[in-house]
Amino acid sequence: MARLLVTGGSGFIGGHVVTAALRRGHHVVALTRDGASPGPAHPRLVVASGDVRDPETVRHAAEGCDAVLHVAGLYTFDPARAAEMLEVNAQGTRNVMECALAAGVTRIVYTGTVGTTDFSVRNTGRLPNEDDVAGPGAEMGPYKRSKLKAERIVAEMAAQGAPIVTVCPTAPVGPGDHKPTPTGRIVVDFMRGRMFAYVETGLNFVHVSDVAEGHLLALERGRDGARYLLGSRDGNLTLAQAFGILSGITGRRAPRVRVPCAMAVGFAHATAVVCRALRRPPLVGPEAARMASTPMWVDPSRSVDELGLPQTPIAEAFREAVDWFAHHGYADAPRSAAAAGRTAGRT
Repeated sequence: MARLLVTGGSGFIGGHVVTAALRRGHHVVALTRDGASPGPAHPRLVVASGDVRDPETVRHAAEGCDAVLHVAGLYTFDPARAAEMLEVNAQGTRNVMECALAAGVTRIVYTGTVGTTDFSVRNTGRLPNEDDVAGPGAEMGPYKRSKLKAERIVAEMAAQGAPIVTVCPTAPVGPGDHKPTPTGRIVVDFMRGRMFAYVETGLNFVHVSDVAEGHLLALERGRDGARYLLGSRDGNLTLAQAFGILSGITGRRAPRVRVPCAMAVGFAHATAVVCRALRRPPLVGPEAARMASTPMWVDPSRSVDELGLPQTPIAEAFREAVDWFAHHGYADAPRSAAAAGRTAGRT
């Protein structure tokens, strides 16, 4: 089996990638910024402490590895961290690519984001796919700009012959979302009864375990230079539809007040000014509010057809996320009888 370097190994997606790699029999070096382990000790797992902004630590971690899965990234919509996002997501990606190639690896899998997709093609009557990448003139906030710059760095290296495959997860849901991510925060806030209103938008939800499998499948079967959307064919849901699923799982009533996108963007800009003065991150940043104005629905057929990407039912992903958050104290256990019994049985 191969020796793999997984950057961001203690993150939501990265931790599941490490688990999937160990399950396949690989030896894994998990690079984490604070040295935190992705999970229980394992004889084929080495945890290395380092920062992708520091080429020396990346170079050391990549020594002796056969392949690199660069999952690490800074995912935040806080505009105050714009410079940090460029350092981590763009320059950090360049560092990892260069160190991986210097180490002589045979394959690199880069984790991008669905956010760099050109969603305007929906106006032509079809769903965006891997070929629809946002152009340099697209309106973007700091997070998307940093990830788009990273994708261009990767694409340039791939065009020069580097063995790189890009995977772009959509909106992963499932257990193990420690921070939690913005998608996980939706689930937690719903469970806590804090969702009094919502902006009607759309996301492509996908089970995080399917995303992790997609990384390993890209490593094994992906075409050099190709881009794959790691999503679900049945995952294109409105937020209202997602709340309907969560309501059935938790027994909580879904919010009924829908806020127009223009109002949400205006509110986000106003609160951003106040939060900047208070030196606090905004609850909803302008970038997140702008993203809500366009449903982020995609066609992930290339990943399903070429890689064999698993397609776990979305309701199952939400159910496992709810159970995990309840079991780990993020929110109370579901109130519905069936869900409550299921959660109570966990240890």
